[in-house]
Amino acid sequence: MIQAVIFDLDGVIVSTDKYHYRGWKKMADDEGIYFDDVINERLRGVSRMESLEILLEKATKTYSPTEKEMLATRKNKYYRELLNIITDNDILPGVIQLLNELKRKGIKMAIGSSSKNAPFILERIGLSSFFDSVVDGNGIKKSKPHPEVFLLAAKLMNMKPENCLVVEDAEAGVEAAIAANMKVLAVGFASSDKRANLTSESLEGVSVNWITNK
Repeated sequence: MIQAVIFDLDGVIVSTDKYHYRGWKKMADDEGIYFDDVINERLRGVSRMESLEILLEKATKTYSPTEKEMLATRKNKYYRELLNIITDNDILPGVIQLLNELKRKGIKMAIGSSSKNAPFILERIGLSSFFDSVVDGNGIKKSKPHPEVFLLAAKLMNMKPENCLVVEDAEAGVEAAIAANMKVLAVGFASSDKRANLTSESLEGVSVNWITNK
């Protein structure tokens, strides 16, 4: 029986892809590093430092650990500047309806995200009050596909992993949910992932009964 739902943030609750892309692209352009949509897709669901390592595969020079930290910080600065224009208009279709229905049914909700900006984003789009816990990149040591983020979210809600459903749009997130012994609803870019218990193109039309009775 599903008693709690853990949502990824980017690509599930809110559309931030364009802001991430523009942040990475500006940083890459600063450094003269080639970056495009194909490379950007590889960053989906991956931590900031791991994303940087993927981007640096196209670099013509070697960066020290200190320099890498500076690059990641610069990208986040660009990204945070872009996030200042995010509003509730960036909430994805079906999200508000599902959150309200889950709340009415007394089902606990959490955010499990690799992003270190999750609380800021939730505040900007006005959804902070829905979630019993928010676990993001600031509170974990290992990013997806490691299950740490989801296991910690369940622990903070006093929930057993087997009673949790994860909603994810990235293959790394689907893998992390399975590793955590949780059921998973794959949406968006991950909706073709056959490992998921449930799949849907988006949360539009997704009902509580459908996700809790599987």
